[in-house]
Amino acid sequence: MNIFSRYLIRNIFTGFAAAAALLIPLFTTFDFINELDDVSSNGYRWELALLVVLMRLPRCLIDLSPFIALLGGIVGLGQLSKTLELTAMRVAGLSVFRISLVVLCSGLIMSSALSALDEWVASPLQQRALQIKDTAFARSDKTVPTMNALWARRDNEFVMVKTIDPDNHPVGIEIFRYNPDLSLMSYIYAENATPKNNGTWILHNVNQKSWASGQESGNSVVSLEWPSIFTNTHLNELTMPGDSFSVRQLNHFIRYLKNTSQPALEFELALWQKMGRPILVLAMLLLAVPFTFGNPRSPGLGSRLAIGVIVGLFTYIMDQIIVNLGLLLSLNAVLTAIAPPSFILALAFVLIHRFNKQQ
Repeated sequence: MNIFSRYLIRNIFTGFAAAAALLIPLFTTFDFINELDDVSSNGYRWELALLVVLMRLPRCLIDLSPFIALLGGIVGLGQLSKTLELTAMRVAGLSVFRISLVVLCSGLIMSSALSALDEWVASPLQQRALQIKDTAFARSDKTVPTMNALWARRDNEFVMVKTIDPDNHPVGIEIFRYNPDLSLMSYIYAENATPKNNGTWILHNVNQKSWASGQESGNSVVSLEWPSIFTNTHLNELTMPGDSFSVRQLNHFIRYLKNTSQPALEFELALWQKMGRPILVLAMLLLAVPFTFGNPRSPGLGSRLAIGVIVGLFTYIMDQIIVNLGLLLSLNAVLTAIAPPSFILALAFVLIHRFNKQQ
């Protein structure tokens, strides 16, 4: 790697840092304002809301990384174009294609770093932030907004868990068993349960009902042992949104959902979105190249940034629309998550090739 390549990469990373320093505080402020709606005096206080928002900063950086890459590339390369340093590099023998390869190299480094940040920093911190929020809500009289009921199935047995308490114990368990003709055979409700290491749960304060030959019978017991469907699964993970999972957790959770006959498309999309995000970062960074090789004084850097903001927002909105349509229409997760970034990357290469020929 020669001195020109190192200088270009340094300027691109400087531009990325400048764009992140502008966008992250802005979106973090919006996030904090949104969290204030859930603040209460006896549980989820504003100090905890601020802590939760700060712990989600790496996730904010990951989510905005394609947008930041485009603006950072425009800033880094645009500044070099404005000072005619890119012109000097081209006079020294660097073609537009060679400069694009250096940009691609910097994008690979950036994507690798962001993927590592997502896997080992952003996901654990976001999950911890959600747990802090859930625990705070459990101490207050407000409904926990981040918890969802858990459903699972084993053959003709269906289980619903209303929520998980701060000690990771299930609360509000309903167990339905059906006959082969889909008529209800038995119903169990337990106020809470204590999971054991052998995969069983001890249900507490249990009400049971059963139906046989048209007759209904019922009884109540203090405790009941039940072989859990949720074996080898961390219950607190089941309540987390898909974007908070690491790749390893998503793979594990998708297998769990398929083994319990539950739909897994939402989490498959989340997994492949993580795979497609590095491609989108590369594509957006390469799209910055055509912004820089026009007349270095017209349009100015401000105009290029404005156009970059429009392109970035349009790309982000279209990506979200395609992903949600894929979920709504049950489209193939790989195609839905990977095709749009791959198309934008191919478009960037086509634009660079045409611009290289013109120059």
